[in-house]
Amino acid sequence: MTTTIKSAELREMKSDIKKTDRAKMAEKLGDALASTYVLYQKTQSVHWNVTGPLFVSVHKLTEAQYEDLAASIDTIAERIRALGAKTPVGLSTYVKNSVIDDQVDWGDAKAMLKQLTEDNLAVADQMREFVKTAEDADDVFTADLLTARIGALEEASWMLSANL
Repeated sequence: MTTTIKSAELREMKSDIKKTDRAKMAEKLGDALASTYVLYQKTQSVHWNVTGPLFVSVHKLTEAQYEDLAASIDTIAERIRALGAKTPVGLSTYVKNSVIDDQVDWGDAKAMLKQLTEDNLAVADQMREFVKTAEDADDVFTADLLTARIGALEEASWMLSANL
């Protein structure tokens, strides 16, 4: 369940993006942040827990992926702030607002890879939806940011699935 951001809660700033559109984009980016944060944690968990013949390749691959996700978390959060809103806080908020589920048990390496493959695509699909909102608001920077993230997530999904 998304936290609703009211226009009145936004910091005053000079921008060609309407205040109501900035509030709407900050809301969507808050959800993208939540999903990215949960995906980051899940990817790092696979990195820590993978075993078997795929260990070395999956260990290295997931390390690169969670490092990319960590950088994107900061970028998304800073964009929320640049739009004049506060970022959502709290792990429970991220789990609640994420498009993917939290993970408490993994199974074998194949199960891990399958789950992360699907999760990366789910977050990419969520962001694809949000690109439309950004374009409607003429928020080209946010649209570009999300479009770049979609490409990174789809590539991560492909790389993970190539190990199956």
